[in-house]
Amino acid sequence: MSKAVPEPVTRLIDAFSRLPGVGPKSASRLTYYLLRAPAELSETLAQAIVDLKQNTRYCSICWNITESDPCPICGDSARDRTLVAVVEEPLDVLAVERTGGYNGLYHVLHGAISPVNGIGPEQLRVRELVRRLEGGQVQEIIIATNPGLEGDATAMYIKQQIEPFGVRLTRLARGLPTGGDLEYVDAMTLIRALQGRSQM
Repeated sequence: MSKAVPEPVTRLIDAFSRLPGVGPKSASRLTYYLLRAPAELSETLAQAIVDLKQNTRYCSICWNITESDPCPICGDSARDRTLVAVVEEPLDVLAVERTGGYNGLYHVLHGAISPVNGIGPEQLRVRELVRRLEGGQVQEIIIATNPGLEGDATAMYIKQQIEPFGVRLTRLARGLPTGGDLEYVDAMTLIRALQGRSQM
């Protein structure tokens, strides 16, 4: 950067630029916004980041992000312990929980198999999922990975790993969105909707 830009400003722009989805222009905008904002806003943001790193951990059962171990979901005795939804990221847990229609447990993989990005099965929490099955309490695994090549490859790998346990393995349905028009649906979604059709 130019010598006209003070070093602390340059460092913060560089730090923001390393965040996913934040380009150089957005990083500059955020930095200059904080420069003009009241000091308490910057201090609150800085403290929130420190607290995030110091006060969160992974649940030793499901690997979701939590303040306490086990997490509130794994510690809830009212949840169905025979049912585990396997998701890619902690944000996926939030998405499923928002529906209010699922009462089982979760297992967070922290990614999906992606050879292009150098992510193989050993980088995911699959071994931990297999260990959970050894207790014999889990009766069904719902594969809730994202639709697409990486999610499908991850689902197939998980299937191979858990087949010896004889648990029921299901996959989230794929198909047409409610209120959507057939003419606007992509071909792959329409094919999957036809393949996954159910009796009326």
